[in-house]
Amino acid sequence: MTTTPIKELPPGRHRLTIDSDDREREFWVYIPTQAQQPEAGWPLVFVFHGGLSNAPTMVRFCEMNEYADAAGFVTVFPNGTGRLPTMKTWNAGMCCGYAQREDVNDVHFVELLLADLPRRMAIDPTRIYSTGMSNGGMMSYLLGDKLADRFAAIAPVGGTMGNPTCSPSRPVPLMHIHGTDDQFVRWEGGVGSRSKSKLHFHSVDHAMENWIAANRAQTTPSIESLPVEVNDGTSIERFIYAADGSDSAEVVLLKVHGGGHTWPGKESRLELLGPTTRNLDANQAIWEFFQRHRLPN
Repeated sequence: MTTTPIKELPPGRHRLTIDSDDREREFWVYIPTQAQQPEAGWPLVFVFHGGLSNAPTMVRFCEMNEYADAAGFVTVFPNGTGRLPTMKTWNAGMCCGYAQREDVNDVHFVELLLADLPRRMAIDPTRIYSTGMSNGGMMSYLLGDKLADRFAAIAPVGGTMGNPTCSPSRPVPLMHIHGTDDQFVRWEGGVGSRSKSKLHFHSVDHAMENWIAANRAQTTPSIESLPVEVNDGTSIERFIYAADGSDSAEVVLLKVHGGGHTWPGKESRLELLGPTTRNLDANQAIWEFFQRHRLPN
């Protein structure tokens, strides 16, 4: 692909397309209107929607773009693939749906975006991150594994690993957020009572064990109970598996006791997703985690 610069995008929202493996793929870019661009270029956060959802729905679901506008980073909401415009999925290993059945190469799609976006705006290549919900969290796990040299850190929410193992080319800092009452992607793994796919998902423990080993992190965590500021039936425990030397990276787990298949801090309009905690702001927690990590120069 050519690296010739194209017209720079102004601040605001942009719906864009790119050709990827004979498919026209959509993605939405939000460039801050309040914050100033850092001298080294914008930090970049990919935000992946859940299965049977799409990018515009994810924008409303998590509102990460609004947080980014003041915090000072660019958000990119890519669209998965599917037969219906509002029901898209990602091929993130064992899951999910159309994208998996059609063997869509979503890692290649992201590689194309990583090549395209710096032609449209100034991006700091040491500060590129990924988060996502459910199937989008699984996609973040896959990118951390397959594109470890491009992503400074990942932060899946409500989505476990889609593959049985991982072998990133370097330790990739990881923060995972998950509710104990998630009935779609169960904490314990297996088939959730409200799962649409009826797949046997891997457990949260499976993801932690694999990434603690891959990151060569300490195996005994420090554990902290966060303050319960809202009496909504939820509470948060933070487990930190610290980096163990220079060739290592931390693994952080935020266990949302009583939380459902939701984005902490953002009330879901769908009751079937379960309870949303107001004792954690996922957007703030994710960005604070990302800010601690850069790719080595």
